[in-house]
Amino acid sequence: MHLHDRDHRTFASDNYAGVLPEVLAAIADANGGHQIAYGEDVYTAKLGEVIRAEFGEQAEVFPVFNGTGANVTALTALLPRWGAIIATGSAHIHTDEAGAPERVSGLKLLVVPAEHGKLTPAAAETEAWGWGDEHRPQPLAVSITQSTELGTVYTPDEVRAIADFAHERGMAVHMDGARLWNAAAALGLPFSAFTKDVGVDVLSLGGTKNGLLGAEAIVVLAPERVDGLQFLRKMNMQLASKMRFASAQLLALFEDGLGVRTAAHANAMAARLRTALEQVEGVAFSHPTQANAVFAELDLDAADRVRERYRFYDWDRAKRQVRWMCAFDTTEADVDGFVTAVREALAS
Repeated sequence: MHLHDRDHRTFASDNYAGVLPEVLAAIADANGGHQIAYGEDVYTAKLGEVIRAEFGEQAEVFPVFNGTGANVTALTALLPRWGAIIATGSAHIHTDEAGAPERVSGLKLLVVPAEHGKLTPAAAETEAWGWGDEHRPQPLAVSITQSTELGTVYTPDEVRAIADFAHERGMAVHMDGARLWNAAAALGLPFSAFTKDVGVDVLSLGGTKNGLLGAEAIVVLAPERVDGLQFLRKMNMQLASKMRFASAQLLALFEDGLGVRTAAHANAMAARLRTALEQVEGVAFSHPTQANAVFAELDLDAADRVRERYRFYDWDRAKRQVRWMCAFDTTEADVDGFVTAVREALAS
């Protein structure tokens, strides 16, 4: 049953894209016969081996269904009930998870401003105080997003600076890696170089935005900093009974560099889009384009005319700011057609 145009693509979200063919094949390969449920299967065991090879022998992996579940469960395992998390105002855990960290786990978010979506030690310091004060939520963790919600990428040195700041104060470090593959492609570095090696304690490893079908994972990089994760995953409704199918998808991204290649393509399409529009009068750019997101400013009426052909989202309508996202299946022809649509809308 085909209910949509398979050749139609937009610039609204990498979540709009379908599933990588290699991932569909991996799901099919994992099918048939019986495997032990709830993670005692050979695919989840193999995923553990791969994660340890990528992130170090101490690493532990917990497949989950979605990014919000990964973030909330990871943060809950990191903190006591009275703990608070310092994050940027644009962080997904603050803006797009319906208050889940606070509603589900009772953890307070302490939000700070951040240029281009990147937390710094100086910004974190504005909320890193009040330990022992019974009237204040206790700041016990920081959360950063890689790549950020504004399309920028932390360097290893930037992550290290934040981690050192946090650890010196007894705080843990969580990384929301919904688009970690895009960051790896942009940096040209192995995952460990900008996670475990620079002080990240627990990681939400994304997959859905890079061609998986509802599969993400929590990767514990510092097991001594988390507690009860195997119980919390079930309590937070993130334990898959047929986990082999989630693990098989994640394995597919690691096989032969598939995940980094597809993310690198999405990044390249975003770079192509930005380069093509940089000289177009009436288009300005709000943030650096370092991964697969382009943040632009243009006349709202022109933006609405473009939207008649290509769906995308306003980011801040008061500032005339829009977001254009590229995905693993975005083509050069898609980008060129979109650029033409923007030019025509601005000229009309």
